[in-house]
Amino acid sequence: MSSEQTHVIVGAGMAGAKAAETLRAEGFDGRIVLIGAEQERPYDRPPLSKGYLLGDQDRDSVFLHPLGWYGDNHVELLNGRRVSRLDHAAHEVELAGGERIGYTKLLLATGSSPRRLKVNGNDQDGVHYLRRFSQSDALREAFATGGRVVVVGAGWIGLETAAAARKAGCEVTVVEPMATPLHTALGPEMGTVFGEVHRRHGVDVRLGVGVTGFLGDGKVAAVATDAGEIPADIVVVGVGARPNSELAEDSGLAVENGGVLVDAALRTSAPDVYAAGDIASVPNSRYGQRIRVEHWQNAVDSGPAAAKSMLGQDVTYDQLPYFFTDQYDLGMEFAGWFTPGGYDRVVTRGDVEGSAFYAFWLAGGEVVAGMHVNQWDDGIGPVQELIRSRRAVDADRLADTGVPIA
Repeated sequence: MSSEQTHVIVGAGMAGAKAAETLRAEGFDGRIVLIGAEQERPYDRPPLSKGYLLGDQDRDSVFLHPLGWYGDNHVELLNGRRVSRLDHAAHEVELAGGERIGYTKLLLATGSSPRRLKVNGNDQDGVHYLRRFSQSDALREAFATGGRVVVVGAGWIGLETAAAARKAGCEVTVVEPMATPLHTALGPEMGTVFGEVHRRHGVDVRLGVGVTGFLGDGKVAAVATDAGEIPADIVVVGVGARPNSELAEDSGLAVENGGVLVDAALRTSAPDVYAAGDIASVPNSRYGQRIRVEHWQNAVDSGPAAAKSMLGQDVTYDQLPYFFTDQYDLGMEFAGWFTPGGYDRVVTRGDVEGSAFYAFWLAGGEVVAGMHVNQWDDGIGPVQELIRSRRAVDADRLADTGVPIA
C-alpha cells in the first residue's frame, strides 16, 4: 500500500463490501478498513428468506467473497466489532472498547434492523426475527421439525418465510393488521393477489387482525390477537425494518425520519463522510423528492457509487428503485416507487389468476411503478424504460398483450 490515505467503511453488508471492492477496482491503494458488527464475513441477505431458508442454496454460496479475498486485496475486515462513536471533526471512529481509527474518508453503510413488536412474551423461545445468518439457520432448523407456524406481518419477509414454512410441511397462519398483504408496498389491488397465492398453497391468511402478545411459559405456545388466540409452535415476526442511523444521528449528521440525508453524490452533511444502502435518504429526480430504499439492489448500486464519490469521481446517484421476490412458483420483479395513495390506477396485462402478468401503477397518466410476475422473456427492463420516460400512456393499450410495452 503506497497511499497514506485511510478509507473506513462502517457496515460490512452488501453496500459496505461492494464499496470496498470498488475502491480497489478503481485503483485506490491506501488503507481500507471494513468494520462489521456480525461475526460472519459479508454475505448476501436475500437468500436468508429465500433460497438458503428453503434449503436450495448452501452456506458458502451466500458469502459475497471467498475467505481469502480480503487479505488478497488488503482489506482489513474487522468482524464482530461495533463502532460506538463518530467524531467527524477529528476524522475518527471509536470502536466499542475504546480503540480509535482515523479516516481520510468514511462511509456509513450500517443497514437496518427488524422492527420488534412491543408486546408481552416477545422474548420467549420460538419467537423469531429474520435479518442475520444465525437467525435464518435457527428458522431452517425450526421448520425442519414441523409444527404450527404463525407469521406476524404480511410484508415481504413474512410472506417469503411463510412460503418456506409451507415447503417444509408446516401448518402456517399469517396474521396482518392491514386489509391486504403488502398493503403499503403494493397497494390493495396487488396485495390481494399475493394473499390469494398463499391461500392456494394452504396458508391461513387472517387480515385486519392485530397481535396483542405471545403466550407460553418460556416457550411460545400461542399468539394472542384481538380476534382470539392462535396455537403456535413457531412464530416469525416480520413487521418491517428500521434504519440503523443512530451513529449518524448521535454525531450530529443531518438525519430525517431515520434516513441520513445525502446529496446526489452520497455525501452527508459532514465533510468526508458518505452514506449508502438502507440508511441513505437520496434526492431522486424522477419522483422529485428524497427517497430511502431498503432493498438489495440499492445496496448493490449505492455502495460502488459511494466508493467512486469518495475517490473524487463525478457521481450522480439517481437509481430507479428495484426489488424482487420468490414465493412458491411465483417469481416477481418490481421497479419504481410510490407512497400509499400515490397512484390513481392499477393496470394489469396478462393472466393474473395464472400468475403470469404485468401490473402498472399510474399517477396522472404516467407509470410511476410496475412489476412482472413470471414474465421472464421480457422481464422488468421495458417497465423501467417506461417509468423513466415519464410519458403519458393509454391504459387500454398498456393492458393489451398484443401491444409491446415499449
